[in-house]
Amino acid sequence: MNESQSKVRGLALDLVEEGKDLSLWEQKVQKKKKPLPEGVTNKMMYSDVIRIAWPSMVELLLTQLASMVDLMMVGQLGAWALTSVGLTTQPKFLFMTIFQAMNVGATAMVARYKGAGRPDKANLVMRQALMMTFLGAIAMSFIGYFTSEWMVQFMGAADAESLAGGTIYLQIQMIGFLPMALTTVITAVLRGVGDSRTAMIYNVVANVVNVILNYFLIYGHMGFPAMGVAGASLATILGQLVAMVMAFYAAMRHGSGYLHLNLRDGFLPDKESIAAIFKIGFPAMVEQLVMRAGMIIYSKTVASLGTIAFATHQVCMNIQALSFMNGQAFGVSATSLVGQCLGKRRPDMAEEYSRRTRRVGMIVSFCLAACFVLFSHQIVALYNDEPEIVSLGGTILMFIAFIQPFQASQFILAGVLRGAGDTRATAVITFMTVLLVRPGFDDPCIPLGLAGRLGGFGGRSAAPIFAGVAAVQYREMENNQGLTVAPFPYSL
Repeated sequence: MNESQSKVRGLALDLVEEGKDLSLWEQKVQKKKKPLPEGVTNKMMYSDVIRIAWPSMVELLLTQLASMVDLMMVGQLGAWALTSVGLTTQPKFLFMTIFQAMNVGATAMVARYKGAGRPDKANLVMRQALMMTFLGAIAMSFIGYFTSEWMVQFMGAADAESLAGGTIYLQIQMIGFLPMALTTVITAVLRGVGDSRTAMIYNVVANVVNVILNYFLIYGHMGFPAMGVAGASLATILGQLVAMVMAFYAAMRHGSGYLHLNLRDGFLPDKESIAAIFKIGFPAMVEQLVMRAGMIIYSKTVASLGTIAFATHQVCMNIQALSFMNGQAFGVSATSLVGQCLGKRRPDMAEEYSRRTRRVGMIVSFCLAACFVLFSHQIVALYNDEPEIVSLGGTILMFIAFIQPFQASQFILAGVLRGAGDTRATAVITFMTVLLVRPGFDDPCIPLGLAGRLGGFGGRSAAPIFAGVAAVQYREMENNQGLTVAPFPYSL
């Protein structure tokens, strides 16, 4: 073991011997609880889960908080400004979805190679993912820039001011799309080896830069021009540029202790790696595209209710996105740990890590729900103090609080399945949720005035409940049959 590899040691998994095969997953799970391997304790395993999850949670929370600050600062310009930025959210995420979903494949593969002790293969996957993202992001930037006005119109811009503000905001985002996309690749592979701390550091710095530049560029302080919503967009892009520089520096300087980006190794296509990334990531991409398509339809429908209604929903969607961070962080932990366990041919350890990750994630979700219930109106008022927005938004937050445990279960169990190479199950659940469950609640409710405004979030509340229950049921089915590990389309 070399010095760089020793930096990533410290998991309970490192204390157990490598298994001979994955046949355990094909056996029926015994009801009697099996003892942990010698030298491994409960405390150590919970520590591993939290050690990977907390930097991811901090990173995701601060990223979302930066977005919240964007909206808070933009919201001071008026409801039209909130609407302008809100109209761009789903189109921008739709473009990012393709790359983030493909990164699911990169994360799973790197985790598996880390467990198998193959840094050469892990680094090859990183270079291939960067190469594909670079080419794809350039193409998406051009498409997004020249279709920005059309997309904002499609999303339901109701007046010229919102259309102009949304268009310039989205155009700037598309100009800076490449650094955002490349940064997500580095973040994904770092999470695969369990190094979520490095990604946390450069994303924290990026968010601080974003907030500081917001103050200067939105309002025109310290001699800078007052750019309004355009300034908020430019501040975000400049922050992401800082993150990309730091991410590449970390990868090239052994930032993870395991991965090392050496430009001299080249970026020539490797058919096996590319095929594997797509095979694992494609179902995740379909899943995300379906979800985003559903969000676009939903946002477009709510926009038809008027500026106040859309502004309120935009605020609440931003807060709900904050609530995603808990489940997503522990989902990252589950993907990394399960993938590493299977790379080491220890599915028994993968099962133990999976169980403990879900327990901790559920505890955090209940705490978050309590905060939403106790401080609902105060949280909404941070964005905009118009009485109608505060009243309606506070009621909507009650829906968001109720779904927290289901939402956390969905994200964590999805992380477990992705770590095992199974991305198809989550895609099917998302498809049913977005295209069947959510419209089934939204369609009859949205046209009903105030009740309809809340009904829009009724559908959004029902969807995570269904997804969470479905994920639990799928996981229990695998427990009863012996969890099937999707065979990876490449050799360890």
